[in-house]
Amino acid sequence: MTAPALALAPKRTFAAEFADDKPLRVGLIGCGWYGKSDIFRLNQIAPIEIVSLCDVDRRNLETAAQWSEQKQPSRKRPRLFTDYREMLKAGGLDMVEVATPDHWHALPMIEACKAGVDIYVQKPISVDVVEGQAMVAAARKYGRVVQVGTQRRSTPHLIEARQDYIKTGKLGKVGMVEIFSYGRGRAVPFPPAQPLPPELDYDFWTGPAPMFPYNQVRVSNWRAFKEYGNGRLGDMGIHMLDMARWFLDLGWPRRISSMGGILVNKGGFANITDTQTAIFEFDDLQMVWQHRVWGIPPNPKNPWAGVFYGDKGTLTASVLGYDFVAVGQESQPVHKDVAYELDKYPEDNTEPRLEKHVAPAIRGHMKDLLQAMKTRSRPVADIEQGHISTACCILANLSLELNRTLTLDPATGRITGDEDVTRHLRRTYRAPWAHPEVTAV
Repeated sequence: MTAPALALAPKRTFAAEFADDKPLRVGLIGCGWYGKSDIFRLNQIAPIEIVSLCDVDRRNLETAAQWSEQKQPSRKRPRLFTDYREMLKAGGLDMVEVATPDHWHALPMIEACKAGVDIYVQKPISVDVVEGQAMVAAARKYGRVVQVGTQRRSTPHLIEARQDYIKTGKLGKVGMVEIFSYGRGRAVPFPPAQPLPPELDYDFWTGPAPMFPYNQVRVSNWRAFKEYGNGRLGDMGIHMLDMARWFLDLGWPRRISSMGGILVNKGGFANITDTQTAIFEFDDLQMVWQHRVWGIPPNPKNPWAGVFYGDKGTLTASVLGYDFVAVGQESQPVHKDVAYELDKYPEDNTEPRLEKHVAPAIRGHMKDLLQAMKTRSRPVADIEQGHISTACCILANLSLELNRTLTLDPATGRITGDEDVTRHLRRTYRAPWAHPEVTAV
C-alpha cells in the first residue's frame, strides 16, 4: 500500500535573531500533547532539525514522528527511541525537551546534563525536593542552560503588566497576593480491569514510582494521582506562584502552611485534593493559593489567575490578559487582552489541541532559551527558579499531609528545626531506579 503523501511543511519566517543560525539539533523525551506543542513553537521561530524522539508509548512516538516529518523543512524522519538513555547515548543533539509525566522529569534531565546538551524541562521540575536540588546541581556542574516551562515569565502581556505596574511603582506596596484555580474537575470513577496495550512499556512508564496493576485511567489521567505528580497545586498552582515570585522578585518564603483534602468529589479513583488552601509567608507579604475543582468560580471569566493587592491599586493577571484598578474614584480601570498572533502564525489555527492563547508565550520562552544558549547565560526561567517554585508546591502538600506549618531558611530554602519533615523531602524509588544525589559542583 502506498503511504499517503505528506502535506507541505509551512513556509517559515524565523525570528530575525535566529534566521541565519545553523539548524539546532533537537530531541524530545515524552511525545505527548504538550511536548509536541513546545517543539513546534520552537520550529516556528528558528531553524531546527528534530533529530530524535523518545517515548515509552509507540503510539505517541509514531504520531510525533509523522508530525515532525510534516512540520520541519527538511522533511526528515527523526530517530525513534523508547529509552531516553539510548537516545542521549546516540548523540547528535544540541537541545532536548523533557516533557514526560512529572515523576519522570529528574532522571532524564540530569542524564541530558551529563550528555552535554541544553534542556527545556516541563514544570513542575520534580516530584520531591531532593530531586530538584539534584537537578540544579547537575545543571551547574555540567554548565548546561536549562529553561523550565513556566512560560508566564515569557507571556507578552504579563511582561508588560510587570513592567508597567510593578516596576514603575504604580501598584505601590504589595502586601497580599491571591493565586487560584477553580473548576475543571470531577471524581475519577474506578475503572474496570483492562488489558495492557502492546504499544506501551508500562514498567518503564511507571519507572521510579510505585507499581500498580495497569489501568488506562492511571496512565492517561496521571495528574490525578500523587504517585506521579503534585496535584492541582503542582500543576496549575506552580504557574501562578512562579508568576507572582517573578513579578515581585521573591525568593524562598519563610513559612508554608496548607489545609484541604477530598471534600466534595468523594468515592473516586483519584487521590489528590479537590479543595486546598496554601499560605506562603514572605517578609511583609502573604501569598495565598486556593483551588477547588468543583462548583462555579467566583469570576467565571477568570478562573485561573493572580491578584496583586497594593496600597495604590490592584492588578489581576492571567493567561487571558490583565486588569489594573487604581485607588481612587477618579481613575479609570485598565484592561489588556492576550495577543494571539494568529495572523503571523496561521498554522496555530489548525494544530490539534493547541492552547492558542499560550502559543505566544511558548514562542517567547523558546526565544529566551535560544538567546541564553548563545550567550551561555541563565534564561528567565532558569532551573533554580523552577526548583524554588516547584519545591514550594511540594512543601505545601507536605504541610497538609503532616498537618503542620513548615519553617524555612529564606536564604537557602532548607527546612529548619524539623527532622521529620526533612526525612520526607526524598521519596522512595522503585528498584532498579536510583534516586539522584546532590553532587558537588
